[in-house]
Amino acid sequence: MGVTDDLAIPGSVYLVDVQEKSTVVHAKHDHAIVLSPTPSNDINDPLNWSKGRKLMQAVCVMIYTSAIGIGTTVLYSILQPITDDTGIPLSTLNAGTGYMFLFLGWGALINQPLALTFGKRGIYLLSVIGNIAMCLWTPYVKTEGQWIASKIIQGYLCTPVESLCEVSIADVFFAHERGTYIGIYTLFLFGSNYFAPLIAGFIYDGQGWHWVMYWAALINAAALVFLFIFMEETNYVRTTSEATEGAAFDSEGTSVKDEKDSSTTVQGISGHLIGTPTTFIQRLAIFNNRYASNKMLLTMAYRPVVLLRFPVVFWAGFQYGTCLVWYNVLNATCSLIFSGAPYNFRASFVGLTYIGPLIGMLIGTFYSGWVGDRFAVRYARQTGGIREPEHRLWLMVVSLLLCPSSLILWGVGASKGVSWAGLVVGMGMISCSTGIGSSLSIGYALDSYKDLSGEVMMAVILVRNTLSFAIGYGITPWLNMGLQNTFISAAFVGLAITMTFLLVIKWGKSWRIASRKLYWGYVATGTLGH
Repeated sequence: MGVTDDLAIPGSVYLVDVQEKSTVVHAKHDHAIVLSPTPSNDINDPLNWSKGRKLMQAVCVMIYTSAIGIGTTVLYSILQPITDDTGIPLSTLNAGTGYMFLFLGWGALINQPLALTFGKRGIYLLSVIGNIAMCLWTPYVKTEGQWIASKIIQGYLCTPVESLCEVSIADVFFAHERGTYIGIYTLFLFGSNYFAPLIAGFIYDGQGWHWVMYWAALINAAALVFLFIFMEETNYVRTTSEATEGAAFDSEGTSVKDEKDSSTTVQGISGHLIGTPTTFIQRLAIFNNRYASNKMLLTMAYRPVVLLRFPVVFWAGFQYGTCLVWYNVLNATCSLIFSGAPYNFRASFVGLTYIGPLIGMLIGTFYSGWVGDRFAVRYARQTGGIREPEHRLWLMVVSLLLCPSSLILWGVGASKGVSWAGLVVGMGMISCSTGIGSSLSIGYALDSYKDLSGEVMMAVILVRNTLSFAIGYGITPWLNMGLQNTFISAAFVGLAITMTFLLVIKWGKSWRIASRKLYWGYVATGTLGH
């Protein structure tokens, strides 16, 4: 770290060369996009992979996300039949789900440092194997203790789906395209959670609830084979950081990038690559390298809790967690509403209603991801080429309308017995708002502190899943108010929380400036790029 690096604001990067003098570029419209982070001249640097190879890695992440999502949420629409068969109270089944979400977050304090130290590929594969085992165990659970234990273990084993996938995406894609793939990841994360109950209803009607879990295990087994063959290791120790290589800023946040800086050549894009490409057999290796010391391994286990001191990180986790709260509220009331009068849907029909959320999630993640990337680039062109993470948050304006209106349509509509079609539209709107808020909050955290992406995502997920765990205990007393009152109050709470993005737009950069010395101190003691 040099003197200029000490002044660099985390997250502020020189994204667009408005003077078109740089060779560190990717052609785009009338201006040039600066590639950030800058690739090395190593042929095996994930940033230097071919487009096809990068897309295959993205496909692997999405397949992993879908498999884990199905295995962990396929039970949502058949909890009542499980209660009837096993005698385990519905409250215990829901409590088990809460514990699973809690350990999906806090388990990352162990799994994530192991992945960043010994390799992500091996941790992903072990996670799928563990999910298969838990899916096969569930049909044989007979007691409340066994159910809780199975959910706790499943939550711990599946932690990569919550916090490691985002880091894998950041490993291979540049700043100007990262939002698109984060949006796709969010689509598959929540989409699989909506798709699982849909298929579960039909499997239950035809084969019983035990086969719901057997099919989930088979899906995960197929994913395991695919991932073993095609998923690569993306850990790479980088010697430069995203922020400092893009631009330097003074204490007021003004760019001090000079002409000499702006004409640097990107090795690995316009320069000559060195090294020997890894072979297919070499790519199949598991835990064959080490990327951090034992000391750093321990540091990564506790530092995410320390990173919650950063307002940006805590806000991203809180916003993401709130989105998950509305998702959990929807799941907790869907079967209750559609199974009762006046709808009286059977399990398979209840599952079909999740088509609405699937469509809503598709729209929301496309808007926050693909549209968001292009919005950020366009905004940077109008701000001297500098991209601030807060720019993307303007897209949350849509959620100011979607969040409260969708909750009112769903809850008040159900209490008044409106057409099932209206409720499905409400489900889709809730899902769309969830996709927008989740994708933008993840992207904001990664854009702000990319050089500690693994630990930042752990911190975000700790907040998110703790909120999810808490709502598991709060949802039942809340619903005692009645559907209408519950969802009217939820709408105003959702509106108030969503509006906090305006505060982040106004003061987010100041928060990043205030934290930069502590942040760069953390970066200096760790490995860049993970």
